[in-house]
Amino acid sequence: QVQLEESGGGLVQAGGSLRLSCAASGLTFSSYSMGWFRQAPGKEREFVAAIRSIGGSTNYADSVKGRFTISRDRAKNTGYLQMNSLKPEDSALYYCAVRRVSSQEYNYWGQGTQVTINS
Repeated sequence: QVQLEESGGGLVQAGGSLRLSCAASGLTFSSYSMGWFRQAPGKEREFVAAIRSIGGSTNYADSVKGRFTISRDRAKNTGYLQMNSLKPEDSALYYCAVRRVSSQEYNYWGQGTQVTINS
């Protein structure tokens, strides 16, 4: 059974930092690309960042470029999202998801971790 478990969310002041983790089980992490998404109340879920399984190339939403960094530790089967210079508009429920190399869509999703930024 595939499981993704996010952690690391919390309440911080604007300008602060958080590091989210996504622990994967039941799959070979290196065979999947990983993404982070977020959803704020009343808004649609939006893409934040992704890292490809092959080559490790990354891409980011324009709103987080230069502030967020996605990474992963294959040995630990864990992905990360380092978030710096946080803004109130970054407040949302953050989800990690994984996608098989051959898939166009994300196959598995975590339950999310809440990030709240105070101004």
